[in-house]
Amino acid sequence: MIDWVTLLLIVIKLVVILAVVLSMAAYLVLAERKILARMQLRHGPNRVGPFGLMQPLADVIKLLTKEDVVPAGADRWIFLLAPALAALTALLAFAVVPFSPPVTILGREIPMVVIDLNVGVLYFLGLSSLAVYGVALGGWASNSKYSLLGGIRGLAQLISYELSMGLALVPVVLQARSFSLTDIVMAQQGLPFLVTNPIAFFIFVVSVAAEARRVPFDIPEAENEIVAGFHTEYSGMRFGLFFVGEYINMVILGAVTTVFFLGGWHGPILPPFVWFAIKVLAVAFFFIWMRGTLPRLRYDQLMHFGWKFLIPLALINVLVTGAVLLWLGN
Repeated sequence: MIDWVTLLLIVIKLVVILAVVLSMAAYLVLAERKILARMQLRHGPNRVGPFGLMQPLADVIKLLTKEDVVPAGADRWIFLLAPALAALTALLAFAVVPFSPPVTILGREIPMVVIDLNVGVLYFLGLSSLAVYGVALGGWASNSKYSLLGGIRGLAQLISYELSMGLALVPVVLQARSFSLTDIVMAQQGLPFLVTNPIAFFIFVVSVAAEARRVPFDIPEAENEIVAGFHTEYSGMRFGLFFVGEYINMVILGAVTTVFFLGGWHGPILPPFVWFAIKVLAVAFFFIWMRGTLPRLRYDQLMHFGWKFLIPLALINVLVTGAVLLWLGN
């Protein structure tokens, strides 16, 4: 039975996380535009507010005031639902992400996670599986050949790379001996799993980049091939919701990469939540840097890389990790 104080704390943590994540998503858009501009020797947004810091607010106002058009041949309700589904699945994943050790307030120990599930890894993988529906349904419901092609590409890509992502987490669970994300962070007090299992880290980072549809894995959008793909027919704030979902997804993937491989909140001198934020932003910067550096893969290259390289490598890594742990007596 949950008492009212525990329930109130859960609601407060949900509100704070929602506000922080949405703010981070908005300013990641600005950060990406400015970083890419510097890479390309130009200025980027700098007109709205000091240093362009009010640009996200201007973008939201622009999207809210644009006409929301539903194509005549579209499946209306599914068409309207798909953008919200893309953003909602990413937000729900934050429920199990611990961003600091428990803190004591008024003699009460408060865990810095909305709910510490003992199957947190499975919860995250389940929500990442649901994320594909926003892309697939948005592409199918639009009744457009370009959107349908983008939806089919997205469906195949997300299912393929979800397998390698799940296999990359098996060594993490073996080393931590737990599916709880808090236990996984605590198991990295000495060394982060990036150091003890770099192959799993490589497979996971590549897989989450594909799950987030970041360059070089932005096949479902591919502007010069299929006119922005699955969201071609969307306008106004529904168009914006797809991008909000993409950048929220980038934040959650940065957070779980931090939890699984970068030691979570562990670090010297600075407060734990500061270390956590630094690591999440470092992962986000890495994704932005990839976008400004790498060309898009062809669709056949994308599928071959996932099925013929990453999945076999992940399976071999699971076997080797298990054998080493058994040999060490863990």
